[in-house]
Amino acid sequence: MIALDTSVVVRVLTADDPAQLEAARRVMKSDALFLSKTVVLETEWVLRYSYEIGRAEIGDALRKLIRYRRMEVEDLPAVLEALSWHAEGMDFADALHLSSSKRADRLATFDRELAVTAAVLGCVPRVELLRS
Repeated sequence: MIALDTSVVVRVLTADDPAQLEAARRVMKSDALFLSKTVVLETEWVLRYSYEIGRAEIGDALRKLIRYRRMEVEDLPAVLEALSWHAEGMDFADALHLSSSKRADRLATFDRELAVTAAVLGCVPRVELLRS
């Protein structure tokens, strides 16, 4: 099994460097693959900030990636839930943090936008907005 780094995933999704794209494709065809949720998180950030790709297109690309036939994704249910919340307007990092926190009763934050969005979406665990 080969774990993929963000740089490999970004090459495959953006096809912006032909030589690196070919090398990335060879790796993806060679063996079973592992995708950590931290790589998914970083990939979303790179696509949004460095490539200025929009929310819907990023969500589509990440869903396609995690459905790749040789891909094992760390904590797949949490990643899928985060993608769903992201599609509904939540920041992807916040969504992944929250969806990865199922063992907790609540997520404490000072982030008002996260708390409001999570309440509107009915997210579990509940998000508690702390006051200073």
